Amino acid sequence: MSALDRMSRRTLLKAGALTVGFALGSIRTEVFAQASSAPRVLDPKEVDAFLSVNGDGTVTLFAGKVDLGQGLRIAMRQIAAEELGIGIDQIHYVEGDTSLTPDQGRTAGSAGIARGGMQIRQAAATARKALVELAAKRLNAKPEDLVADDGKVRPKSGGAGVVFAELLKGERFGLKLDPKAPLKDPSTYTLVGRPLPKPDVPHKCTGSGGYVFMHDFSVAGMLHARVIRPPAIGAGLVSVDEASIAEFAGTQVVRIKDFLAVVAQDEWTAVKAARAIRAQWTAGSGLPDQDRLAQTLRTEPGITEERLVNKGTQAETSPSNAKVLSATYYWPMQSHASLGPSCAVADVNADGATVWTASQGTHGNRATYARFLGLPPEKVRLIYLEGAGCYGMNGHEDAAAEAAILSRAVGRPVRVQWSREEEHGWDPKGPPQLIDIAGAVGADGRIMHWRTDLWLPETTRGMPNIPLLAPEAAGLDQVRGINAGLISQNGDPPYSAENISVVVHWLKSTPVRAAPLRSPGKPANCFAVESFVDELAAAAGIDAVEFRLRGLTDPRGIEVIKRAAALMNWQARPSPRNDTSASLARGRGFAYVHYKHNETYVAMGIEAAVERESGRIKVERVVCAHDCGQIINPDGVRAQVEGSTLQTLSRVLMEEVKFDRARVLSVDWASYPILRFSDVPELTIELIDRPTEPPLGAGEAACTTVGAALANAVFDATGARLRTVPFTPERVKAALNARSG
Repeated sequence: MSALDRMSRRTLLKAGALTVGFALGSIRTEVFAQASSAPRVLDPKEVDAFLSVNGDGTVTLFAGKVDLGQGLRIAMRQIAAEELGIGIDQIHYVEGDTSLTPDQGRTAGSAGIARGGMQIRQAAATARKALVELAAKRLNAKPEDLVADDGKVRPKSGGAGVVFAELLKGERFGLKLDPKAPLKDPSTYTLVGRPLPKPDVPHKCTGSGGYVFMHDFSVAGMLHARVIRPPAIGAGLVSVDEASIAEFAGTQVVRIKDFLAVVAQDEWTAVKAARAIRAQWTAGSGLPDQDRLAQTLRTEPGITEERLVNKGTQAETSPSNAKVLSATYYWPMQSHASLGPSCAVADVNADGATVWTASQGTHGNRATYARFLGLPPEKVRLIYLEGAGCYGMNGHEDAAAEAAILSRAVGRPVRVQWSREEEHGWDPKGPPQLIDIAGAVGADGRIMHWRTDLWLPETTRGMPNIPLLAPEAAGLDQVRGINAGLISQNGDPPYSAENISVVVHWLKSTPVRAAPLRSPGKPANCFAVESFVDELAAAAGIDAVEFRLRGLTDPRGIEVIKRAAALMNWQARPSPRNDTSASLARGRGFAYVHYKHNETYVAMGIEAAVERESGRIKVERVVCAHDCGQIINPDGVRAQVEGSTLQTLSRVLMEEVKFDRARVLSVDWASYPILRFSDVPELTIELIDRPTEPPLGAGEAACTTVGAALANAVFDATGARLRTVPFTPERVKAALNARSG
């Protein structure tokens, strides 16, 4: 058993001298001494919640935000080490453990660095100020004559210093984060801004160092479980024939109302028993007709309206020479399509619960799990272990809830592993989005009127509403999970216009559970907005880049557009080029976003080829200029931009959840294909670093520009408009035929 397995809450609270972290030079879980023997401080307003100076001179950094592959394990170290004044190899790292780390909110919204990292920066600055003041008394010097460096405080003029551990003498800082504690001048940085490597990557690539993924994790005495899913969404369990799995010795059947599972000594037995068990179910609740889903959204009863943006007089009179346009865009339901199906381990008894999970929201889920387990929140501990990536909410939380319920039922630790069919069929989905846009453009290229109408699920208004499968089926009381992500942002153009109106039509329901999927809602909204901007530019006979620049005054927005255009060697001309090549048409497209109108700036250009006979789109090149303010680790930011681009290309070209009136049908890689290595285009990315500006986050913004840039490239090549995602060959051919007809 690992040290993490052996350490119980009781041990932690009684002794307090043990903490768990990841050493930079080795990813193996290890135990090391911390200076204070008192229980952990978890209040995020306190320095001690984030930093602990250990007796051996090292520092432990406690982060509530978790690393999902976006590189927080190195970036957070860079922030803390830089501001505190210690070598990065002297920082141990603990993440996402509700008993050890402060609650910094769910790891979402590109806020890992922008919010969580800035809390750590301020904690480190406060700690450094306190250490310097302690050293000043010790050395009989003025604080301004001292500097914190390499884990000690020393005179700026030279001479011996005092190590941090000796200054604290085993005590805590006992300080609140001081917003006035001076931060270091970015011009003096030696760590922040450098492309330092992620410490976990070598071990993931080679299998060395004892790195443990969620799927590899085990505890002593652990049983294995499989949940039996109903044949239709909303079906109730009528009866179970337990004798049908009598041949599998030692296998237990667990039924709690409509929740059904089998638990066995080993995983393969659990799999076979789950396949063999006979159960009767009621009919499901019924799903809408997929072929008419867009119309269903528009006409659903009980729709409420909210005006999100209302600028100008809203008078829709236009000069006779203005071009008036309207269009409808549609984005389908999509899955997270995690490469590894969800997994979790739980150990629940009367004294408390420990749940190991790959969830992005360990702290936020604590109250949810405590409620359906009937335990006080302080007796529930969630520990993050990295799993298959999802950037949102796939089945991680559901698998953890199932493991917890089953562990309580059988009185032993339980591991729940989902199958591929379960992951695709039962994870909550990014919801469908229907978008109407109408507008007018003058002969001078000014946008005169703009109106966006969005049909969106009410569950995406930022309310905590996602029910977990197991507690719902078992009839257990639950706090309704997390919210599905605020998907109504960026529905208005970032360019000047005389009148702008954005109205959202809130829908009462969705076909299946809605969940946040990377950059919730914004890829669809930007796809519609930037496609329509391109339509206005084409109607006015103005080059697409020039049209955008005419409508912008924000210098950072102007800069990313100009830089992206330069990367493409953009030659000004109106679209479409309408390549008349017999078999292959090539074009270029452009899109821009100021994410949420207050975060990262992105401009993207795409060069694509369209095979006229097959309708297949080949994305040949993508360029991106990206301004997320101060960059902590440029390699990490570049990886995020690349990942955002490729994942969204997959979503735009291929991904759509198919369903019948009972269930999801897209349950494997054949029915839900994703981008392959052979489809990856040339990527050219230019990062704009602004060391004196706040970091704005890099995990999501580049997603939003992909759909429109590609649709605009197809229009430039062929003159055909694609307004429905995904851009399948069938849809492309239909658009080409409509154009030629």
